[in-house]
Amino acid sequence: MNIQIFGKSKCFDTKKAERWFKERRIRFQSVDLLRYGMSGGEFDSVLRAVGGIDELIDWSAKSPEIDVMRYTDDARAKEDKVFDDPRLMKTPIVRHGRQATVGYKPEVWATWE
Repeated sequence: MNIQIFGKSKCFDTKKAERWFKERRIRFQSVDLLRYGMSGGEFDSVLRAVGGIDELIDWSAKSPEIDVMRYTDDARAKEDKVFDDPRLMKTPIVRHGRQATVGYKPEVWATWE
């Protein structure tokens, strides 16, 4: 299995996701989202897998950018803003091939085994 976990170092859900895979002895690659970000291809793949940009945005974040995006219907503008500023993404983002999840979703990951 080829698992990638994109997360933030201080995110509890990211740590829980890593622990979930470790407990099942499933190898994964951990990527610090704030330090390294995502490539354009990875970002597009995740968007397709999760169902669009609104699923990827961390709506609970306290940020002026999030407040502006709440009232914006332009998906392309949202995508550009989130790609440029990974702090706005909900974590963890777990990828397995063309499949991806956003947030802590062990019920979905269990089906990947």
